[in-house]
Amino acid sequence: MPARTRLLVAVASVVLAVSTGLLLTRTPTRPEETPPPPQPAEPAVTYDAFGFETGAYDVVEHRIRRNQTFSDILAEHNVPPGQVFRLARSAEDVFSVRRIQAGKTLRIYRDDSLQAARYLVYQPDPITYVVFSLDDSLNVRIGERPVHTVRRSVEGVITRSLYEALAEQGVNPLLAVRLSEVYAWQIDFFRIQPGDGFSIVYEEQVIDDEPVGIGSIVAARFSHFGQDFYAFRFEREEGTDYFDEQGNSLRKAFLKAPLEYYRLTSRYNPNRFHPVLKRRRAHLGTDYAAPTGTPIRATGDGVVIEAGYTRGNGNYVKIRHNGTYTTGYLHMSRFARGIQRGTRVRQGDVIGYVGSTGLATGPHVCYRFWKNGVQVDPLREKMPPSRPIEEQYRAAFEAERDHLLPLLGGAHTPQYALGTPATDDAVL
Repeated sequence: MPARTRLLVAVASVVLAVSTGLLLTRTPTRPEETPPPPQPAEPAVTYDAFGFETGAYDVVEHRIRRNQTFSDILAEHNVPPGQVFRLARSAEDVFSVRRIQAGKTLRIYRDDSLQAARYLVYQPDPITYVVFSLDDSLNVRIGERPVHTVRRSVEGVITRSLYEALAEQGVNPLLAVRLSEVYAWQIDFFRIQPGDGFSIVYEEQVIDDEPVGIGSIVAARFSHFGQDFYAFRFEREEGTDYFDEQGNSLRKAFLKAPLEYYRLTSRYNPNRFHPVLKRRRAHLGTDYAAPTGTPIRATGDGVVIEAGYTRGNGNYVKIRHNGTYTTGYLHMSRFARGIQRGTRVRQGDVIGYVGSTGLATGPHVCYRFWKNGVQVDPLREKMPPSRPIEEQYRAAFEAERDHLLPLLGGAHTPQYALGTPATDDAVL
């Protein structure tokens, strides 16, 4: 590099160094920036079980007294009579205020300043609620609280009744009704006795960790007269049904009784002493006592061939099911709507209501059963066998059954050959 060039580079380097130093000395030092203080978080908005903002209203609960009218209640909360009348009229098509029951609670949302009711919430049951709006629109709507289903299990031995055995364990006695529906074709629940045992896997409906109802039975074992009866719920394209451990449907041609869950008072007896006539006379039916007005069910599919009144039978219905079987239902207080000669009915349809018409000492239904034109004892009659589950579902059913069997416990283990059809039910 020529000497002159080296001199110019050296001078330029000195100038650059001096300039940089001057800039550094003249640039003021910035103070450290401190972050702004955190802003307090806005409180989260919460809502009560019926969708109203918590704290937005003054909420009071009004227990409805006997003979207290809707107008009486709202008058206590500064709602003028004219507004009450218009609200009641607008509610007619949704929920009539006449259905509000004494003893239940009406939840009232009031304006803080005027203490006047703005909204009313009434719960006819633990799941359903009705909101009455007292705004200018005066509208009524029905809502449902979110329900969760949890699986529970219970087992026990009957000492007095199934209801009491369940209630003693804190289980909703409605489960007894569900169980009687599942076994309606196998077990006459009027004849269960001390020593019978049960093990049930079932679904319970829960809202906010509080049980509010009973769902479906998932599986059950009922020990009756020394025999174990199994039931397993299984869903398929044709619908949901219950099957025994061999895969046979529990649904039979006839229900065991025409009432859901009441007391057997007199059996088929060809030499019974008649309580009204005071002499011996064959009793060719089975009597089930129940309160007046209890629904009476058709025990099988068929056609009504008689629906009328006689001095002895009172109001009665007779149903022909096929060329072999016919059933009769006596002493009804009244017929169900639409029941007349020629009406086609399905198993479980309500055909009338318990009463004491004709020769009867109290409210009951006398259930009669004909086979080939001859009256027989339905409790001793072997009914047509059930049909097995369809082959395309058998593997899935057996897997579900094997999963549920250990949950049913008990000293008895079912003995069965897979795929072997069941024989007829034993006589109970």
